[in-house]
Amino acid sequence: MNRLVPLLAVTAGEPAGIGADLCLQLSRQQLETSCVILADKQLLRQRADELGLAVSLVDYDPQHTSPMPAGSLRVLHIPLVQPVVTGKLNPANSPYVLALLERAIQGCQSGEFAAMVTAPVHKSVINDAGISFTGHTEFLAEKTNTPLVVMMLAGGGMRVALVTTHLPLREVADAITGDLLEQILTILHHDLQRRFGIPHPRILVAGLNPHAGEDGYLGREEIDTIIPVLNKVRSQGLDVSAPIPADTLFTPHRLAQCDAVLAMYHDQGLPVLKHASFGQGVNITLGLPIIRTSVDHGTALDLAGTGHADVGSLLEAMQVAAQMVANERSFITGKN
Repeated sequence: MNRLVPLLAVTAGEPAGIGADLCLQLSRQQLETSCVILADKQLLRQRADELGLAVSLVDYDPQHTSPMPAGSLRVLHIPLVQPVVTGKLNPANSPYVLALLERAIQGCQSGEFAAMVTAPVHKSVINDAGISFTGHTEFLAEKTNTPLVVMMLAGGGMRVALVTTHLPLREVADAITGDLLEQILTILHHDLQRRFGIPHPRILVAGLNPHAGEDGYLGREEIDTIIPVLNKVRSQGLDVSAPIPADTLFTPHRLAQCDAVLAMYHDQGLPVLKHASFGQGVNITLGLPIIRTSVDHGTALDLAGTGHADVGSLLEAMQVAAQMVANERSFITGKN
């Protein structure tokens, strides 16, 4: 299907957390795009009662996908394994959480959905169920047979992509190889063009070591690995900076000169972005054959059912996904 108004699949995430709350709050928003909530309908009814929300839950019909009126949600029912106690994790429902993702992936691959937007999941409880799970990003890569994906967060006027993600700090330097860095820069450049509508992306690259290695006195990774790759991709037409010390990279005058930052590891780039945008940021998976965005926060079990969960990041994730769909369609049309 190639709908003019994109249909977004929104997965409700960990059933004991705030995902259901956030999805229900969408019924109170003026949405500019269409969405379908992938969730257990009884869970949504139960949580709506706890929140005191009157929401009409409409069964998903692929033939009727226009935006819903206020007070209504379109729901693709996927059943829980066991009833949910709000705020209390239950490993038995882990297959349900993964079933939401698998259905959204299948719909995006077939063209039924234009993109998928994910509410937070709880990694540890899925692993407690005996299922190996390191996160949305890795799961999506496996299910779409994508050899390498790139995590990027957007918010606060910044886009920050990561070379390495969820690794212990002592393993980071060994993980950053020339091949990996080159592939990640290529994916980042490609998706900034195709899905963000930036014809000539400018990428600032953080050094790994303090002061970007200080000419080798504080580490040789910049000299031995990072700089040779940057020179190579620059010769291929990519606009990338030399390695910049991370403590001066995130300054206004530098950020004004770029479309994205590439950080070497998780806590090098994301604290700055989350300080500027927490609750309004968006997690984006680059390199996939489908479009996927997500919230920038966790399951917040203590907030589930209280009415205090902030829907801002989910709304922003939906808006970014819809814009990425539009950009990709324009990119493809322009290539024809």
